[in-house]
Amino acid sequence: MANAYINVYKSNPTAGGVDGTQVSTDDAESSPISVTLDASKAESAVITCALRCEDGYKTIGDTTLSLVGTDTSKWSLSATADGTFASTLTISDVIENKNKLFYVKAISSSTETPVNDTSTNIKVVTKIQAA
Repeated sequence: MANAYINVYKSNPTAGGVDGTQVSTDDAESSPISVTLDASKAESAVITCALRCEDGYKTIGDTTLSLVGTDTSKWSLSATADGTFASTLTISDVIENKNKLFYVKAISSSTETPVNDTSTNIKVVTKIQAA
């Protein structure tokens, strides 16, 4: 299910493009951001994602992304692939109908049991207006 105004995209979207696969917004896990990590090696992986408004809309003011759910400690967000990752990310740029990249980092711990974690979501808070 798509949001009528702004959505998150995965599958290596390009900056300024209109590519990528839309991430599910209906909690059905039909198109989640996912990564496979080997917990015994305490691995991490960075996933390129993007925000994009639907045609005819744009953000005004800041856009804040945050992690919500029961296991958010294994996930973090950054404006750059090699930047500082944190539990929240604020984007001050206007987001229109072209990809605005951001990065999601997933980590595993050698003390955890292998699991398919579906408990963490990305919450996007912004104001949208007609372009």
